[in-house]
Amino acid sequence: MEAVSPGRRRIVLVLFDGVQSLDLTGPLEVFTGADSFARSRGAATGYDIVTAAPTSDPMRTSSGLTIGADTTLAEVDGPIDTLVVAGGAGVQLAVRDPQIVEQVARLAGQARRVTSVCTGAFLLAEAGLLDGRRATTHWARCAEFAERYPTVTVDPDPIFTRDGNVFTSAGVTAGMDLALALVEDDLGREAALTVARHLVLFLRRPANQAQFSAQLSTQLADRDEVRALQEWIADHAAEDCSVDRLAERAAMSPRHLARVFSEQVGTTVARYVEQVRVETARRRLEESSEPIASVAATCGFGTAETMRRSFLRSLGVGPAE
Repeated sequence: MEAVSPGRRRIVLVLFDGVQSLDLTGPLEVFTGADSFARSRGAATGYDIVTAAPTSDPMRTSSGLTIGADTTLAEVDGPIDTLVVAGGAGVQLAVRDPQIVEQVARLAGQARRVTSVCTGAFLLAEAGLLDGRRATTHWARCAEFAERYPTVTVDPDPIFTRDGNVFTSAGVTAGMDLALALVEDDLGREAALTVARHLVLFLRRPANQAQFSAQLSTQLADRDEVRALQEWIADHAAEDCSVDRLAERAAMSPRHLARVFSEQVGTTVARYVEQVRVETARRRLEESSEPIASVAATCGFGTAETMRRSFLRSLGVGPAE
């Protein structure tokens, strides 16, 4: 491969047959945008981006798009700044291909940072790169991931994780969140924010934000009365959402509601209400210039301090951030 200019960083993105196109193109667009930003500022730093596949044949994505990689995995050599392994339905075959696994392991050994998007974590784990590390993947595959790779500490909650120089991200767009975080580390916050705005990404999410919202978990409740309560909480977060009040709405005893809710939703009523309020407040803060104290009052927290503690507990950042 052509040598990288001094001050520039080589990004190698790994794809294969059955890759999910956005797992690949999402981070690609982020790094490309960041490189354009650096060039516009006359900076010597930036990114040289290469896509690499198992063979020189075009790769067909899981959605039917055909992609021609820049080079083959075997032809990639020399220092790599960041190795990005995409995911997708094709990873099930890729992990059974010794040559692909061997090449991923080889390239990881030459990389300053190793990352995966979505189920690309399966390839990293198959190559032994996640042994003894904390990692994540798409929430729907976390149980399978943990069972298949017991030496990996699987965390199903965050949108991306870091353990040493190894980063793993959750489903699809979380790969863009991770790429933005890496750009911020490399080129600064202004570069990351500029790219996010250009790609119309609403806000770079913190790594420990949950993979899916509390409201989406309504899909997990089988009982109509529990789903109805979840919908009501989402629309009335500022109102009295105590167990007693919700039990009255559901025509249950508080004790029975607490048990049924936990069984159906997988968390307590109080914790669920807090998650909904945090998400409601987060959107208000992102979308308006409303004062924090006002948001706290209208989203059911009562005081700004109560909201701050809930944000730190749920998101790892305060409302101001």
